[in-house]
Amino acid sequence: MKPYADHFSSLAPEYAECRPGYPDALFEYLGQSVARHELAWDCAAGSGQASLPLARYFDRVVATDASDAMLARAPRHPAIDYRVAPAEASGLASATVDLVTVAQALHWLELPSFYAEVKRVLVRGGVIAVWTYGRQRLEHAAMDQTMDDFYGNVVGPYWPPERAYVDSGYQTLPFPFLELRAPPFEMRARWTLAQLLGYVRTWSATDRYRERQRRDPVEQLGSSLSRFWGPPDEVRQVRWPLSLRVGRPG
Repeated sequence: MKPYADHFSSLAPEYAECRPGYPDALFEYLGQSVARHELAWDCAAGSGQASLPLARYFDRVVATDASDAMLARAPRHPAIDYRVAPAEASGLASATVDLVTVAQALHWLELPSFYAEVKRVLVRGGVIAVWTYGRQRLEHAAMDQTMDDFYGNVVGPYWPPERAYVDSGYQTLPFPFLELRAPPFEMRARWTLAQLLGYVRTWSATDRYRERQRRDPVEQLGSSLSRFWGPPDEVRQVRWPLSLRVGRPG
Protein backbone atom coordinates (compact mmCIF):
# COMPACT_ATOMS: atom_id res chain seq x y z
CA MET A 1 0.00 0.00 0.00
CA LYS A 2 1.30 3.43 -0.93
CA PRO A 3 1.89 5.50 2.25
CA TYR A 4 -0.44 8.45 2.62
CA ALA A 5 1.40 11.64 1.66
CA ASP A 6 -0.37 14.45 3.50
CA HIS A 7 0.41 17.58 1.52
CA PHE A 8 -2.63 19.62 2.50
CA SER A 9 -3.86 19.11 6.09
CA SER A 10 -1.72 22.03 7.29
CA LEU A 11 -3.33 24.15 4.56
CA ALA A 12 -6.91 23.02 5.19
CA PRO A 13 -8.37 26.48 6.05
CA GLU A 14 -6.64 28.15 3.10
CA TYR A 15 -7.54 25.31 0.75
CA ALA A 16 -11.23 25.51 1.62
CA GLU A 17 -11.28 29.29 1.23
CA CYS A 18 -8.97 29.88 -1.74
CA ARG A 19 -9.39 27.00 -4.18
CA PRO A 20 -11.60 27.73 -7.22
CA GLY A 21 -14.91 25.96 -7.75
CA TYR A 22 -15.76 23.58 -10.57
CA PRO A 23 -18.25 24.57 -13.30
CA ASP A 24 -21.91 23.67 -12.85
CA ALA A 25 -21.94 22.22 -16.37
CA LEU A 26 -19.47 19.53 -15.29
CA PHE A 27 -21.85 18.14 -12.67
CA GLU A 28 -24.82 18.40 -15.00
CA TYR A 29 -22.87 16.28 -17.50
CA LEU A 30 -21.88 13.76 -14.80
CA GLY A 31 -25.49 13.49 -13.67
CA GLN A 32 -26.53 12.72 -17.24
CA SER A 33 -23.79 10.09 -17.63
CA VAL A 34 -25.51 7.59 -15.32
CA ALA A 35 -29.01 6.11 -15.35
CA ARG A 36 -29.37 5.87 -11.57
CA HIS A 37 -28.81 8.68 -9.06
CA GLU A 38 -28.94 7.00 -5.66
CA LEU A 39 -25.31 7.22 -4.52
CA ALA A 40 -22.14 9.04 -5.56
CA TRP A 41 -18.75 8.44 -3.98
CA ASP A 42 -16.48 11.48 -3.98
CA CYS A 43 -13.07 9.98 -3.23
CA ALA A 44 -10.23 12.14 -1.87
CA ALA A 45 -12.86 14.81 -1.37
CA GLY A 46 -10.64 17.26 0.51
CA SER A 47 -12.76 20.18 1.68
CA GLY A 48 -15.72 19.19 -0.47
CA GLN A 49 -15.29 21.28 -3.63
CA ALA A 50 -16.93 18.50 -5.67
CA SER A 51 -19.05 16.90 -2.93
CA LEU A 52 -21.51 19.76 -2.57
CA PRO A 53 -22.37 20.11 -6.28
CA LEU A 54 -22.81 16.34 -6.55
CA ALA A 55 -25.55 16.54 -3.93
CA ARG A 56 -27.71 18.40 -6.46
CA TYR A 57 -27.81 15.32 -8.68
CA PHE A 58 -27.62 12.34 -6.31
CA ASP A 59 -29.79 11.27 -3.40
CA ARG A 60 -26.68 10.55 -1.30
CA VAL A 61 -23.03 11.48 -1.54
CA VAL A 62 -20.35 9.70 0.47
CA ALA A 63 -17.27 11.92 0.55
CA THR A 64 -14.10 10.25 1.82
CA ASP A 65 -10.62 11.56 2.46
CA ALA A 66 -7.60 10.38 4.43
CA SER A 67 -7.34 13.81 6.10
CA ASP A 68 -9.78 14.59 8.89
CA ALA A 69 -8.54 18.21 8.87
CA MET A 70 -9.61 18.66 5.26
CA LEU A 71 -13.05 17.08 5.75
CA ALA A 72 -13.63 19.29 8.80
CA ARG A 73 -13.59 22.29 6.44
CA ALA A 74 -16.12 20.84 4.02
CA PRO A 75 -19.62 22.38 3.81
CA ARG A 76 -22.31 20.47 5.66
CA HIS A 77 -25.29 19.14 3.70
CA PRO A 78 -27.98 16.63 4.72
CA ALA A 79 -27.29 14.45 1.67
CA ILE A 80 -23.50 14.28 2.21
CA ASP A 81 -21.82 11.79 4.53
CA TYR A 82 -18.19 12.75 5.17
CA ARG A 83 -15.93 9.88 6.24
CA VAL A 84 -12.23 9.56 6.96
CA ALA A 85 -11.14 6.62 4.81
CA PRO A 86 -8.34 5.70 2.40
CA ALA A 87 -9.15 5.50 -1.29
CA GLU A 88 -8.61 1.74 -1.44
CA ALA A 89 -10.99 0.99 1.47
CA SER A 90 -14.12 3.11 1.09
CA GLY A 91 -16.27 1.08 3.46
CA LEU A 92 -19.05 1.09 0.86
CA ALA A 93 -21.03 -2.03 -0.01
CA SER A 94 -20.32 -3.78 -3.29
CA ALA A 95 -22.33 -2.75 -6.37
CA THR A 96 -24.02 0.22 -4.70
CA VAL A 97 -22.36 3.31 -6.21
CA ASP A 98 -23.61 4.98 -9.38
CA LEU A 99 -20.77 7.48 -9.84
CA VAL A 100 -17.23 7.69 -8.46
CA THR A 101 -15.43 11.03 -8.70
CA VAL A 102 -11.87 12.09 -7.94
CA ALA A 103 -11.25 15.82 -8.27
CA GLN A 104 -7.62 17.02 -8.48
CA ALA A 105 -6.38 14.08 -6.43
CA LEU A 106 -5.97 10.96 -8.58
CA HIS A 107 -2.21 11.47 -8.79
CA TRP A 108 -1.91 10.97 -5.01
CA LEU A 109 -3.65 7.58 -4.93
CA GLU A 110 -2.36 4.02 -5.01
CA LEU A 111 -4.01 3.33 -8.35
CA PRO A 112 -4.19 -0.48 -8.63
CA SER A 113 -5.90 -0.90 -5.25
CA PHE A 114 -8.08 2.17 -5.77
CA TYR A 115 -9.23 0.99 -9.19
CA ALA A 116 -10.04 -2.42 -7.73
CA GLU A 117 -12.18 -0.68 -5.11
CA VAL A 118 -13.95 1.35 -7.81
CA LYS A 119 -14.82 -1.79 -9.77
CA ARG A 120 -16.07 -3.44 -6.57
CA VAL A 121 -18.44 -0.66 -5.52
CA LEU A 122 -19.81 0.50 -8.89
CA VAL A 123 -23.21 -0.75 -10.01
CA ARG A 124 -23.58 -2.20 -13.48
CA GLY A 125 -23.46 0.77 -15.82
CA GLY A 126 -21.79 2.94 -13.18
CA VAL A 127 -19.21 5.55 -14.11
CA ILE A 128 -15.89 6.83 -12.78
CA ALA A 129 -14.91 10.44 -13.54
CA VAL A 130 -11.52 11.92 -12.67
CA TRP A 131 -10.30 15.40 -13.44
CA THR A 132 -7.44 17.78 -12.88
CA TYR A 133 -6.44 21.34 -13.67
CA GLY A 134 -2.99 22.77 -14.06
CA ARG A 135 -1.73 26.24 -14.82
CA GLN A 136 -4.18 29.10 -14.71
CA ARG A 137 -4.46 31.69 -17.45
CA LEU A 138 -5.02 35.40 -16.88
CA GLU A 139 -6.06 38.24 -19.17
CA HIS A 140 -2.54 39.57 -19.72
CA ALA A 141 0.41 37.82 -21.43
CA ALA A 142 2.98 39.39 -19.11
CA MET A 143 1.09 38.11 -16.05
CA ASP A 144 0.95 34.62 -17.55
CA GLN A 145 4.70 34.73 -18.11
CA THR A 146 5.25 35.87 -14.52
CA MET A 147 3.05 33.08 -13.17
CA ASP A 148 4.72 30.47 -15.40
CA ASP A 149 8.14 31.55 -14.17
CA PHE A 150 7.00 31.26 -10.56
CA TYR A 151 5.42 27.85 -11.23
CA GLY A 152 8.36 26.36 -13.09
CA ASN A 153 11.43 28.12 -11.72
CA VAL A 154 10.74 29.63 -8.29
CA VAL A 155 8.70 26.84 -6.69
CA GLY A 156 9.28 24.35 -9.51
CA PRO A 157 11.96 22.35 -7.65
CA TYR A 158 9.55 21.90 -4.72
CA TRP A 159 6.73 20.18 -6.59
CA PRO A 160 6.28 16.52 -5.59
CA PRO A 161 7.04 14.09 -8.44
CA GLU A 162 3.32 13.35 -8.84
CA ARG A 163 2.80 16.87 -10.17
CA ALA A 164 4.00 15.66 -13.57
CA TYR A 165 0.71 13.76 -13.90
CA VAL A 166 -1.22 17.00 -13.46
CA ASP A 167 0.93 18.72 -16.08
CA SER A 168 0.07 15.91 -18.52
CA GLY A 169 -3.67 16.31 -17.86
CA TYR A 170 -3.72 12.76 -16.40
CA GLN A 171 -3.00 11.34 -19.86
CA THR A 172 0.09 9.52 -18.54
CA LEU A 173 -1.79 7.80 -15.70
CA PRO A 174 -3.32 4.36 -16.28
CA PHE A 175 -7.11 4.38 -16.61
CA PRO A 176 -8.33 0.77 -16.99
CA PHE A 177 -11.89 1.55 -17.99
CA LEU A 178 -13.92 1.77 -21.19
CA GLU A 179 -13.34 5.45 -21.76
CA LEU A 180 -16.15 7.77 -22.78
CA ARG A 181 -15.64 10.88 -24.86
CA ALA A 182 -16.19 13.83 -22.51
CA PRO A 183 -16.87 17.41 -23.57
CA PRO A 184 -14.38 20.15 -22.66
CA PHE A 185 -14.89 22.14 -19.47
CA GLU A 186 -13.18 25.20 -18.05
CA MET A 187 -13.05 26.61 -14.55
CA ARG A 188 -13.39 30.35 -14.22
CA ALA A 189 -13.11 32.81 -11.36
CA ARG A 190 -13.13 36.57 -11.05
CA TRP A 191 -10.52 37.43 -8.47
CA THR A 192 -8.60 40.30 -6.98
CA LEU A 193 -4.83 40.02 -6.83
CA ALA A 194 -5.06 39.06 -3.14
CA GLN A 195 -7.39 36.16 -4.00
CA LEU A 196 -5.02 34.90 -6.70
CA LEU A 197 -2.09 35.04 -4.30
CA GLY A 198 -4.12 33.22 -1.65
CA TYR A 199 -4.71 30.44 -4.17
CA VAL A 200 -0.99 30.23 -5.00
CA ARG A 201 -0.25 29.84 -1.28
CA THR A 202 -2.30 26.61 -1.31
CA TRP A 203 0.07 24.98 -3.79
CA SER A 204 2.00 22.12 -2.23
CA ALA A 205 5.20 23.44 -3.85
CA THR A 206 4.69 26.89 -2.31
CA ASP A 207 4.18 25.35 1.11
CA ARG A 208 7.35 23.24 0.78
CA TYR A 209 9.33 26.29 -0.38
CA ARG A 210 8.15 28.24 2.70
CA GLU A 211 9.02 25.38 4.99
CA ARG A 212 12.53 24.88 3.63
CA GLN A 213 13.53 28.45 2.78
CA ARG A 214 11.82 30.09 5.77
CA ARG A 215 10.30 32.84 3.66
CA ASP A 216 7.20 33.40 1.56
CA PRO A 217 7.93 33.47 -2.20
CA VAL A 218 4.42 34.76 -2.92
CA GLU A 219 5.32 38.22 -1.63
CA GLN A 220 7.72 38.78 -4.54
CA LEU A 221 5.21 37.28 -6.95
CA GLY A 222 2.59 39.75 -5.77
CA SER A 223 5.01 42.63 -6.27
CA SER A 224 5.77 41.47 -9.82
CA LEU A 225 2.12 40.97 -10.76
CA SER A 226 1.03 44.32 -9.30
CA ARG A 227 2.89 46.13 -12.08
CA PHE A 228 0.36 44.75 -14.57
CA TRP A 229 -2.69 44.17 -12.40
CA GLY A 230 -3.80 47.72 -11.68
CA PRO A 231 -5.48 48.74 -8.41
CA PRO A 232 -5.33 45.92 -5.81
CA ASP A 233 -9.11 45.69 -5.65
CA GLU A 234 -9.47 45.34 -9.42
CA VAL A 235 -11.11 42.06 -10.40
CA ARG A 236 -9.68 40.02 -13.25
CA GLN A 237 -10.76 36.76 -14.85
CA VAL A 238 -8.75 33.62 -14.13
CA ARG A 239 -9.24 30.46 -16.22
CA TRP A 240 -8.18 26.83 -15.79
CA PRO A 241 -8.87 24.25 -18.54
CA LEU A 242 -10.09 21.01 -16.98
CA SER A 243 -8.69 17.65 -18.05
CA LEU A 244 -11.47 15.09 -17.58
CA ARG A 245 -11.42 11.33 -18.02
CA VAL A 246 -14.64 9.32 -17.75
CA GLY A 247 -15.14 5.58 -18.06
CA ARG A 248 -17.02 2.43 -17.18
CA PRO A 249 -15.66 -0.93 -16.04
CA GLY A 250 -15.22 -3.39 -18.89
